[in-house]
Amino acid sequence: MIFLPTHVHTAIYLSLARSYRFNMSSGCPHGWSYFNHRCFVYVPRSMSWGQAERNCKSMGGHLASVHSNNEYRHIQKLTSDHDYIETWIGGTYEFEEKVWLWSDGSSFHYTHWCPGEPSGGNQNCLQINYTPSKCWDDLWCDLRRPSVCAKKKSTLLG
Repeated sequence: MIFLPTHVHTAIYLSLARSYRFNMSSGCPHGWSYFNHRCFVYVPRSMSWGQAERNCKSMGGHLASVHSNNEYRHIQKLTSDHDYIETWIGGTYEFEEKVWLWSDGSSFHYTHWCPGEPSGGNQNCLQINYTPSKCWDDLWCDLRRPSVCAKKKSTLLG
């Protein structure tokens, strides 16, 4: 058995406590990033928009909604390690209402559409990183893309 001086135990404890508090303060699961009271994760597996939304729901969230340029930049950072590949987020066109909606039910006010988009033609789901401008494009929902999920941070953790 090795005995360490008390101050070493205290230093180890404080180091662990700081690390624990830091990880827990964001309220996000491991692998998710925290931004503006929400947790985000990039999902590299290619799926249809509907499959991607169901996958996000299975993790307690939805495909990401975007409410500001800063949020969009944060999502862009998540996709940057994957060469900014075209990626699903939570926008979907409600044909009968003729409006774009977020799958999480939040208001659809901020947009970053490419010129000439949305173009319609039964393209009812929103992909990001379209063209070198990295803007938004409406696309057929059955095409397969990676995705970004978002959920509220856990109130139990932080």
